[in-house]
Amino acid sequence: MKSWRQWIDYGRYYLGVLLQLAVIAGFYAGGGWVFVGIASLPVFGLIDSLLPNDFAERRMPNKALADVPAWLCSLLGPVIYLAAALWVARNPGAPGWQYAGVIASCAWLSVIPLVPATHELYHQRGKLRRFVGRYCQVCYLDCTREIAHVVGHHIHVATTKDGDTAPRGASLYAFTPKAVIKSTRESWRSESDNLEKLGKARWGLGHRLWKAILAQVVFQSAVYAIGGWTAVAVALAGMIGARFWVESFNYFQHYGLIRVDGGAIDRRHVWNHFKPLSRILGFEITNHADHHTNSYLAFHELKPDLKWIPMPSVFVCFFSALIPPLWHSMVIMPALKRWDQELASPEERALAREQNRRAGWPDWFDDVAQPGAVPAE
Repeated sequence: MKSWRQWIDYGRYYLGVLLQLAVIAGFYAGGGWVFVGIASLPVFGLIDSLLPNDFAERRMPNKALADVPAWLCSLLGPVIYLAAALWVARNPGAPGWQYAGVIASCAWLSVIPLVPATHELYHQRGKLRRFVGRYCQVCYLDCTREIAHVVGHHIHVATTKDGDTAPRGASLYAFTPKAVIKSTRESWRSESDNLEKLGKARWGLGHRLWKAILAQVVFQSAVYAIGGWTAVAVALAGMIGARFWVESFNYFQHYGLIRVDGGAIDRRHVWNHFKPLSRILGFEITNHADHHTNSYLAFHELKPDLKWIPMPSVFVCFFSALIPPLWHSMVIMPALKRWDQELASPEERALAREQNRRAGWPDWFDDVAQPGAVPAE
């Protein structure tokens, strides 16, 4: 018999499902309710920033039961776009501000909770879960995303080869478009290389790109059938916004960290965000350390890294990064200074010092402490 604590642990991850259902209901109600989705961003951000950090390990021994909200959040992602198409069909001549609300809500809900939910599915074993995780990414125009993520990012994390790790001094605005281009190229190139190793044509019909395009054509056909070309335009606007928004979240989780090429990946090579809503809505994607040392661990099996450099809510990181001087001076530079002095190896410090020099940052390496544990705060 499950304890009350276990039921709470299972139940907390349905917050994303409730948000998705609220957005669908808002599209059906129309009017100002179409802003429910995008309005959740500042609301959740404020709540998350005020709550204490959550270092608790989850007690969820039944993996099938734990997976249910990840499946639901993945499958409801495309449903939100179909609901948006229905809103278009039911509201001819709606004012532009309502279209803006629908598009913004679609874009935001394609990031949270969809990205961490699909990430959870495609990282696990099982053809069906990987298929669903892969093609529900149709919501942000990237059904090949996990190729670069798994065979690129997870191998090269925190090195100069990793397109998801922003170098020190880079702004969110400079990083995001480059990350979109690099991850797309890396996915397609890796798929072509794999086909070539199998003795097939690099751009043959078996290439995942053609399957991704087919998935998009099928999905947009469904959108068109419901709401016509206007609905397709709304859907594509939300998806394009989401595609760039998705990459922006890598900015906060890896910014400025250093690892020697070929060196072992350690728990210190990622940032963690332990605020409660960051963990829940992100399906523990912000409880990050264990995921990069064992990517097959399910989200509820990840244990918080208590030797961490304190970071604020991922929502706070997003809003502060919109103002680069604020992000650099108030959030990331103090964290990186501690990381360099307390967790980095001598080789990593040398690389960090060079990045600081190129970025025009202070040289804080004269009095470097020995590596050691950083207590949870």
